[in-house]
Amino acid sequence: MKRFPIVFLALLAFGASAAFAQNVSYNFEKSADFSKFKTYKWVDIKNADHVDELTASQIKAALDTELTAKGLTKTESDDADLYIGYQTAIGSEKEFNSYNTGWGWRGGMGTTTTTTNTIYIGELVLDMYEVSKKSVVWRGTATKTLDMKAKPEKRQNNIAKAVTKLLKNFPPPVKK
Repeated sequence: MKRFPIVFLALLAFGASAAFAQNVSYNFEKSADFSKFKTYKWVDIKNADHVDELTASQIKAALDTELTAKGLTKTESDDADLYIGYQTAIGSEKEFNSYNTGWGWRGGMGTTTTTTNTIYIGELVLDMYEVSKKSVVWRGTATKTLDMKAKPEKRQNNIAKAVTKLLKNFPPPVKK
């Protein structure tokens, strides 16, 4: 019986940490030949939401680092292979955690406790456009990335970690 509270607390802690984990997804144009992309240029996405200038420079620096590691070279030339732009979304949602302290299945009475937390959701969406075809060839989204209330070091670490996760599978694997 004494093990139950320890196991329960461990599972509760694991669940709480998972709730704050960054989520990453991506999609790409299956017919695009990603091996031919060598250069990229930053572009602004019209009517997109953006963060403050300092956070924007941190996002771009993290993306530049990862894209360089992937073999791409940044250019200011309009004849780049890819145009790359990003947008952000900052918001919040309520998280509800409930647990029951009783067993209930043997007629016992239990107490249900519910707590709420506000989770600030900061989403980063990255789009890559093939210049020659004027079409999107890759889009990735990282959620729970931008926390505008976090300390500067934590904010920068979150951005770097999210960008690394976001571009982990870029370029997409070539099917044989």
